[in-house]
Amino acid sequence: MSHKTVKGLRWLVITLVGIATVINYIDRTALSVMWPGIAEELGLGKQDYANIITVFMISYAIGQSLFGKIFDALGTRIGFLLSIVVWSISIALHAVASSVMSFSVFRFFLGLGEAGNWPGATKANAEWFPVRERALAQGIFGAGASMGSIIAPPLIAFMYAFLGWKATFLIIGGLGFLWVIPWLIVYKSAPDSHPWITPEEREYILSGQRVAESAEQEYVPGWLDLLKHRQSWGVIAARFFIDPIWWLFVAWLPLYLNEKFGFDVKQIGIFAWVPYVGAAIGALFGGWLAGQLIKRNWSVNKARKTVITLSCVIMLPALILTSMANTPLLAVLLIAVILFGFQAAISNIQTMPSDFFSGKSVGSLAGMSGTSAVLSVIISIQLVPMLTAGGNYGPFFVLGAVLVPLVLASIFLAGRIEPVVKPQSK
Repeated sequence: MSHKTVKGLRWLVITLVGIATVINYIDRTALSVMWPGIAEELGLGKQDYANIITVFMISYAIGQSLFGKIFDALGTRIGFLLSIVVWSISIALHAVASSVMSFSVFRFFLGLGEAGNWPGATKANAEWFPVRERALAQGIFGAGASMGSIIAPPLIAFMYAFLGWKATFLIIGGLGFLWVIPWLIVYKSAPDSHPWITPEEREYILSGQRVAESAEQEYVPGWLDLLKHRQSWGVIAARFFIDPIWWLFVAWLPLYLNEKFGFDVKQIGIFAWVPYVGAAIGALFGGWLAGQLIKRNWSVNKARKTVITLSCVIMLPALILTSMANTPLLAVLLIAVILFGFQAAISNIQTMPSDFFSGKSVGSLAGMSGTSAVLSVIISIQLVPMLTAGGNYGPFFVLGAVLVPLVLASIFLAGRIEPVVKPQSK
């Protein structure tokens, strides 16, 4: 097939990245869905869970920056291969865990591997898409995270009911190895030298990207130089404030349903997927809307900021209302609205590294901002057992509401969203 061309190859690439993200979320969600059953069997509590998740987040923080550099050094093809193999082995090993310590060790390596998916997706997006399509491509990838979260609760609850938690971890560990096969076949190289790409698509992609006049003039800042720019700090701060909103639900939604409404694993499987339908729609909507605005000759700056502002206006009242929700259906529907707003915003925030810098620095800034996001998530996850003492989840949702205005402030702190010009040397 190597002598043939494939039309729309970029969409096949981003679809594979989206599928990797579905697997990523099935793997990471499995523990929280099965936790009521695992905790009962092994005699573990809410603080044990918070500690295990915190270990995951610490390694996830390390992994974001580590894999950001790996992707910039080894390329997207090998970077994704390393990332998914590490996390698939780690989730399979959960089957032999029997204590907080063993769960924490396997969770550490899971976080390290899973973290690579994000800078990897951002880099694949920067390589394969013209600027005007990037938010939509990021949205497709973001929808993968939501699809994984939609599929995981009923799938995991079903497998848990029939096979138990140990066999469930083993089976989902195999999904990543299946994914590697099409990835290695399809992702031979970037579009400039891929043997399957049509000349028209290659030209469309490369002409729609920011092309430096010459290699010498292309601005490729390293880690320290990136930190000299307010644009980098704007992205880093935006991720610091927005990511806990998502993770509060990814990590705690099953436990919230268990504690507030008395749900068991089976009932969690029936309800916990609903909010992620809102998230999936939000991911596609945020990317689509930004693309439409840019197509209508809005600047990238105005389009991104408009979509992110709209998303924050949607999230804030929904977070406040959820703190007062008294039925499980009302709660999950309001959380769906929150996650819709979150995904619409994040699909634009995550494209900002490639709006500001060239391909060779995108992985590094995406990784650094991912690390800052994880640090704030660790802080918020450790606060949850204290905030929800006695089963009162009101303060949990108020914490999310407080973060929303800080996200918007960070976006405007970044200044105008446009390519950063190399500073003149004195």
